[in-house]
Amino acid sequence: MQPIQAPYPLGRFRRLRRTGALRALVQETQLTAGDLIWPVFLCDGSKRRDPVASMPGVDRLSLDLVVEAAAQAADLGIPAICLFPYTDPSLKTADCREAWNPENLTNRAIRAIKAAVPDIAVMTDVALDPYNSHGHDGIVEDGVILNDESIVALVKMSLAQADAGADILGPSDMMDGRIGAMRAALEEAGHRDVTIMSYAAKYASAFYGPFRDAVGATGALKGDKRTYQMDPANSDEALRLVARDLAEGADMVMVKPGLAYLDICRRVKDAFGAPTFAYQVSGEYAMIKAAAANGWIDGEKIMLETLVAFKRAGCDGILTYFAPEVARLLAR
Repeated sequence: MQPIQAPYPLGRFRRLRRTGALRALVQETQLTAGDLIWPVFLCDGSKRRDPVASMPGVDRLSLDLVVEAAAQAADLGIPAICLFPYTDPSLKTADCREAWNPENLTNRAIRAIKAAVPDIAVMTDVALDPYNSHGHDGIVEDGVILNDESIVALVKMSLAQADAGADILGPSDMMDGRIGAMRAALEEAGHRDVTIMSYAAKYASAFYGPFRDAVGATGALKGDKRTYQMDPANSDEALRLVARDLAEGADMVMVKPGLAYLDICRRVKDAFGAPTFAYQVSGEYAMIKAAAANGWIDGEKIMLETLVAFKRAGCDGILTYFAPEVARLLAR
């Protein structure tokens, strides 16, 4: 349908921009705290807050402090928190067995948060890189990341997280067929209501560097992840991957990274209409923080503008390290 508009001067677009009240009445895209998922990093210990040098303002939190963070998020109206562990290097092995240990850091955090803040949704990361002595998201043999063997491990990991009380599983590994295997295992184990948010279109991006520092994977990684993460030049492939994951039982899908892939977000939402999320990843966060610290940009305005861009591109929600800061701004 073609828009109908009066010619100038009968039609003046500036009329609706004249005051804040008029601009609010016709604003097309709304950003609320309810659109946000807050990724947080875990570490062992008590009353421990370890700054992540490449992500100013972001800390690894011990379990007692992550419970406090979850309560803070709930008070701010943030509906979900996503957990990423910093695993002791001594626990990292080639078979990644710590990933499905019921007492690993993530599973203990899930139980602690759900006991203290039962109404917040707890999302987890399903990938082997925090537990892998090779630093990869899958099992490695002779330098090759094994797909089917990795799925077996990922299913065990998923079941352990579901047993601990996770509300949303976030498979970020990009192994072929893992969504179907996880969904079948969850159904068989009685976890019929556990939600899967698939990292369906996850690109082999240079924007992930600070995150790998935060989870301690940078030094362990041997080679790169281009044999299983997507080529940044590809767009149609993303739609095929999303279609497959939805067909295999994903409830929600994610595009990662965010700002450089807004076209993918829009295509996914238009093509499937499924709940679509984007991850404003560590590199995006670090760039905004660094430029703001140097006085080159207004950090708060850029932060809000980027998040509105995700919503405008069709995203139902955003994973962002800015979540608590944004929620406070929106409340004001």
